[in-house]
Amino acid sequence: MDHLSGLDAAFLHLESPETPMHVGGLSIMELPPEYSGDFMDDVRHHIQNRMHMAPIFQRKLINMPFDIANPIWVMDEAIDIDYHIRHVIVPPPATRATVDKLVARLHSSLLDRSRPLWEMHILDGLPVPSDLPKGTRYVGLYSKMHHAALDGMGGQVLMEAIMDVTAVPRAANKLKRRRDSDRGDNYGIAELTASGVMHNVSQTIKLAKNLPKLSLKAFDILKPTKTTEGSDDQRMNWLAPKTPLNTTITNQRSFARFSIPYADSKKMAKLNNVSLNDVVMAISGEGMLRYFEDEGFRPEDSLLAAIPVSVRPEGNTELSNQVSIARMSLATTIKDPLERLQAINASSTHTKTLLSDVKAIMPTDFPSIGAPWLMSSLASTLTRTRVANSMPPFANVLISNVPGPNITLYFAGAKQISTYPVSIPYHGMGLNITLQSYNGWLDFGLISCQKLMPDIHELAQHMKDAHKELLELSLSAHGETTD
Repeated sequence: MDHLSGLDAAFLHLESPETPMHVGGLSIMELPPEYSGDFMDDVRHHIQNRMHMAPIFQRKLINMPFDIANPIWVMDEAIDIDYHIRHVIVPPPATRATVDKLVARLHSSLLDRSRPLWEMHILDGLPVPSDLPKGTRYVGLYSKMHHAALDGMGGQVLMEAIMDVTAVPRAANKLKRRRDSDRGDNYGIAELTASGVMHNVSQTIKLAKNLPKLSLKAFDILKPTKTTEGSDDQRMNWLAPKTPLNTTITNQRSFARFSIPYADSKKMAKLNNVSLNDVVMAISGEGMLRYFEDEGFRPEDSLLAAIPVSVRPEGNTELSNQVSIARMSLATTIKDPLERLQAINASSTHTKTLLSDVKAIMPTDFPSIGAPWLMSSLASTLTRTRVANSMPPFANVLISNVPGPNITLYFAGAKQISTYPVSIPYHGMGLNITLQSYNGWLDFGLISCQKLMPDIHELAQHMKDAHKELLELSLSAHGETTD
């Protein structure tokens, strides 16, 4: 049986109506003036021909008896393609803001667990840039997939299955013969129970073997550190400072997006001898400071970012989650932007050193006896008691950087112009900043709770401004000018 790993199941059990645990994306697609087909039909045909190339399209979850273990994946024998792929008209007048509001609303609703955990929405009526040929049509592809089924790198594997490098879709791989293990919902209670018990036993043995090392590693990651020598004000404490975003959230979402040139960010990183990810952290921290300033708030201590760290072995293409979480300082108490960038780099280097050997011991699966009850109760308690309103946060914001292709891709014959991630905020960490590199650009997707950040587009603008100013400072410091 294909058991959900402990890490995958955590995303399932921690889900509630207020905290949907699916990840998604908004891709902007271009159809040329000469296109006269029905794009919805093209998409249905495209996905139906490639469903066998990515397991997420065809498998659903079956719960174990009495929740003694995590659910298992089984093949769905009756997929309703019209349920999973939907046509949505953007309310006129179609603007960037109305598209973002529509995406936020679509992202607020839970996926149906009785079906395969994915949806695609074709958004029609998007605004088209005025400099394009008359008759050019823009469509949006908003997709969401449950995080229990894939992580960021797994999403890249999925993208490779459904995207093409030319406008003419490649011939899909032949349908593989269904294995006997790819059964539908026809397991007996005894069979499920026995499998659940054996799975728990095997994972308990594995966890016990690595628990001492894991405990020491967790302590090293969480214990207070300094980002730079001798700078007491840049100490990364056990917990992050409390901000207006670190509280209980509702089920309504706000979403904003923007793009910045990849080459500019890469040049900035090279000039300052830091990584591209350090640049992302710097503009995120500065953007948040400016947003908080507009709200009349200034954090006394440095903001901390939670960052996903892949523990995926080289060459592994499974769609399951293989990721851990680390923290790093955004050095927001340092006023000079270039000095702050160096402090962020020091914090990043320290985090990388701590995690250098974590892949070998970090479990993505672990015993699940009682986990469904415990985690579901925790999710419910966080919502009902609003305990996140008074607890200091583990981190202030989650920032994720997903590498993508540096070439133009096509989907069902349409050219992909940009692709913006739409991820997950949660109680106590009500802002998620995720970006993906694509074809010479860094596409940022910002997602939060509508109640906490109804003006999230202002944060997006602050981050764009911070990027521009940091680039100008970097060029000036090294005797260069903007083109």
